[in-house]
Amino acid sequence: MRRTLTTFLFASTLATAAYADEVNIYSYRQPELIKPLTDAFTAETGIKVNVAFLAKGMVERLAAEGDRSPADLVLTVDISRLASIVDGGFTAPLTSEKMNINVPESLRDPEGHWFGVTTRARIIYASKERVADGEVTTYEDLADPKWEGRICTRSGTHAYNVALTSAVIEHQGMEGAKTWLKGVKDNLARKPQGNDRAQVKAIWSGQCDIAVGNTYYMGQMLGDDEQKEWADNVRIVFPTFENGGTHVNVSGVALIKSAPNRDNAIKMMEFLASPMAQQIYASANFEYPIAPGTEADPLVKSWGSFTPDEVNLMTLAGNRPAALKLIEEVNFDG
Repeated sequence: MRRTLTTFLFASTLATAAYADEVNIYSYRQPELIKPLTDAFTAETGIKVNVAFLAKGMVERLAAEGDRSPADLVLTVDISRLASIVDGGFTAPLTSEKMNINVPESLRDPEGHWFGVTTRARIIYASKERVADGEVTTYEDLADPKWEGRICTRSGTHAYNVALTSAVIEHQGMEGAKTWLKGVKDNLARKPQGNDRAQVKAIWSGQCDIAVGNTYYMGQMLGDDEQKEWADNVRIVFPTFENGGTHVNVSGVALIKSAPNRDNAIKMMEFLASPMAQQIYASANFEYPIAPGTEADPLVKSWGSFTPDEVNLMTLAGNRPAALKLIEEVNFDG
């Protein structure tokens, strides 16, 4: 377990004393990515923030701890992870006017069990040298035979690609999604492997011409001396569904039903949804703020604008089992 800010350790005991001036967060996000936020919240409220970074096993940890859990909030990425925490029965619904004003309906649970904080788009990285402007514009284009041997992607069963496939199911139906998956697989230049940045490196090295990835990786690569060359070799394309917008996923927060510091936790949630916190968080992570009147970081804005797909993310979470089944049926990673 890594220590950050006033990070606390949960390895030896499952229950800790609750203090009125604290809020405890279980986070899938690395501590350095949320430090600017927690610092700002403490400066504004005087409430100390304790962060436990859990790279995996959050659902299992919450299940083991039960009502003795010291966690007040869960801060995580990807709708499937949020949904798994909700489905596990660990969260409490929240009715908050501030949250409802600042978080669009499509980016929050209809029953208030989780709320989006920032978004990222699942986009196409395209070679500046080998792919012309306008040559690929939709997710459906990825299945076009003209891209045979020219696409790279990470595993089809990774949460980010499962969410994208779930969106394809919503727009194209099961049969349409299966046909799409087969088409994309036929167009792969190599077996799915690596992370999103590895796909951009593969474009740079000439192994493929286009790749699927999240927007924020561009910001991360541009800030890395070695990876900047990879990033400079590609352009970002914001594809859309033929009958929708650009697929987005979410970084979100949920209130734990046994939260020992419930009032402080709600204050933290409302702070996360505030325009000030949105600007801090989105800039630190190269993501998109969602509160009305907020703008993305200038670097992120320079990549272009897009219209987010409006399908509620909980609908996509519900499609996850079907998406995984299709991915296995077509042996996408094989």
